Amino acid sequence: MADLRQILSQGKKRIGLLLGAGAPVSVRVNAEGKLDAVGDPLIPDVARLTKIVVGDLAAEDREAIEKLLPELGDNPNIEIILTRVRRLSQAIGAAEVHGLNGTAYEGLAQRICQKIGAIVASSLPEEPNAFTELVAWIGGTQRDHPIEIFTPNYDLLLEEAFERARLPYFDGFTGSHKPFFDPTSISDDSLPPRWSRMWKIHGSLGWEVKPDAIIRTGSREATQLIYPDHLKYEQIARQPYSALFERLRDFLTTPDTILICSGFSFFDAHICAVLDEALSSNTHTAVLAFQFKPLEEEELAVKLALRRPNLSVYARDGAVIFGIKGKWRPGEPPTEEWKSIRRTFWQSDAGGDGQFVLGDFARLARFFALAQATDILSRPAVSAGDDAKETEALLAAGTESA
Repeated sequence: MADLRQILSQGKKRIGLLLGAGAPVSVRVNAEGKLDAVGDPLIPDVARLTKIVVGDLAAEDREAIEKLLPELGDNPNIEIILTRVRRLSQAIGAAEVHGLNGTAYEGLAQRICQKIGAIVASSLPEEPNAFTELVAWIGGTQRDHPIEIFTPNYDLLLEEAFERARLPYFDGFTGSHKPFFDPTSISDDSLPPRWSRMWKIHGSLGWEVKPDAIIRTGSREATQLIYPDHLKYEQIARQPYSALFERLRDFLTTPDTILICSGFSFFDAHICAVLDEALSSNTHTAVLAFQFKPLEEEELAVKLALRRPNLSVYARDGAVIFGIKGKWRPGEPPTEEWKSIRRTFWQSDAGGDGQFVLGDFARLARFFALAQATDILSRPAVSAGDDAKETEALLAAGTESA
């Protein structure tokens, strides 16, 4: 962690971020949309998203889904449900399954996407938060290479954070009136390093299909180009997805790069396939996966890390580092500096062994933001759930970024 902190502060390394659905879950808000440590996630996880989407559908749509559920295994989520609905819409034509034909299932799929879009359209809280802290770190250092952010999320939280900070970013679209997707420019690195790259590899709110182009409308109501189902694996052969996945592959196969994963479950088989292939072909790339759950519950990440030693998995209670799996056993830091750095990634429990906390995106964003700190102080012990505990590391006076 001391080495990582140094890398983050220098601006010399080629750094990428892979931010999954767990990132916005770490930002909690109250009913008024204000930050609240005991509030609800800004955007829910897949299980909660499934419950909300199905509950918001009209009665006839819920009835159609309930008829499909027995065929979908235990506790199917919205991705599995939407996959079945879309496959039926493509396969059965005028025939009927559970009383609906292909056209009816196509309409049901569209309504499900609209509900998903409405839920993930949440705006970033006005107060400083994990996304603004991450962007502050990006803009706080002179860089030799641009920061590249890859995300399968459809929300516009990163865009809001960059624009609040007045920091430039490029997402593959060009133009002013109706920006259009330009796949050729994605492979071109002629923009200055201060322009961060943001790649929405599963599409985004605000993207819309026109007869001759994909355009970015900026509207949260545009949900045509989000694919929250397993068919997205088949869709990546089409633009813009093929260009975005090729960019991820190119980044990972560039020598001397580091990709930091947060909020990513490793359930997306097509993303994991790119990671696996790139880690195999380029041993000079390092991937650090910061996972929220205990190590035993991060089975997919652990399986890949045991096969590819240049992928390290850091979980609450243990890790897989250089292909070796083990539990955390913290010793006595050799210096006072190491003690202060430990406070940014380790939470000691009363009477317990403590836990590694950077699997929480909010904690990781704070770790990034503190990369330039000359001294790091700890807050007094507070009760669990208190907002102070969520940010127990404080930036002392006298930092370069300040």
